[in-house]
Amino acid sequence: MTAPEQYAAVRYLVDDVQQAVDFYTTQLGFTVKTSAAPAFADVVRGPLRLLLSGPASSGARATPADAATAGHNRIHLIVEDLDAEITRLRDQAVPFRSELVSGPGGRQVLISDPAGNLIELFQPARH
Repeated sequence: MTAPEQYAAVRYLVDDVQQAVDFYTTQLGFTVKTSAAPAFADVVRGPLRLLLSGPASSGARATPADAATAGHNRIHLIVEDLDAEITRLRDQAVPFRSELVSGPGGRQVLISDPAGNLIELFQPARH
C-alpha cells in the first residue's frame, strides 16, 4: 500500500466552479485533480490543493451567510520573475488588487480570481 498524496488544502468559495478551474489552470499553472462541476473541483500546484466549492457544494452550504463572500485571506504563490508575471497577467486582463509592493523579504502583488478571492504573487529577495 502506498501513502496517499499529501497536500496543504485551502477551500475557496466561488460563484462558478468551471470559471475558477479555467482561471487557476490557465493563468496560474494549476492542474485539475478532480471535477464535479458545477458543484466542486479541486486543482493542485505543487503541495497546494485548492478546493473550489460552488454554491451547491457541501462546503458552501456549511458556511455561515456572513462568511460566504470572498475573504481577506489569500494563497501565496512564489514566482521567479514577478515583472514577467505582472505583464502576462495584465495582458490576460486578470484583475489586480494592489500595486507592486517591495520590502526586505521580496516583492509582491495581489490579484483576484473570478469570485474575488485574493492571490498573492511573491518574488523572494535575492540575498
